[in-house]
Amino acid sequence: MQDQESKEVTNQPEAEQPGAAAAEAPAAETISTGGPNLEEQLSATEAKLAEMHDAFMRAKADAENIRRRAQEDVSKAHKFAIESFAEAMVPVRDSLEMALKVESQTVEAIREGVEMTLKQLTSAFEKNRLIEVMPQPGEKLDPNKHQAVAVVPSEQDPNTVVTVLQKGYMIADRLLRPAIVTAAAPK
Repeated sequence: MQDQESKEVTNQPEAEQPGAAAAEAPAAETISTGGPNLEEQLSATEAKLAEMHDAFMRAKADAENIRRRAQEDVSKAHKFAIESFAEAMVPVRDSLEMALKVESQTVEAIREGVEMTLKQLTSAFEKNRLIEVMPQPGEKLDPNKHQAVAVVPSEQDPNTVVTVLQKGYMIADRLLRPAIVTAAAPK
């Protein structure tokens, strides 16, 4: 009779087989007796997965916010890079405008006003690390800071500065404009 039941059972689809549920039950009981059952493990794993997914999404959002803020900071830095220099230059302009408003000017007063304005300008340059490049005659020609526009015969050593035609300027360690010089010709 069991043979007949097993034949009938095998003719039915798996989900409909009466012995299928009974066969799974002992396996589940075996696992459940050795520790937490699979459903508990699955729900715990799903909870941990949801927690990790939430942490990942928060970290991703934080990274995106940091990237966006950094981009805004860079944009503002480019936009307002000369703000400090502009603040230092406004008083210089004010002094020049005031000098032009004076109706009866003497040469001495004009000279005094120009000297005071030059002091303001020099102070603004120093404050913003705008440094003069003013080589001395006889100084070795430095192609990183000097531009020789002519080579002239001289008693000095070759490739040294003979005269300075125009000062150069550096911003911190970067050359803004080289000093224009004449250099001593080789003998």
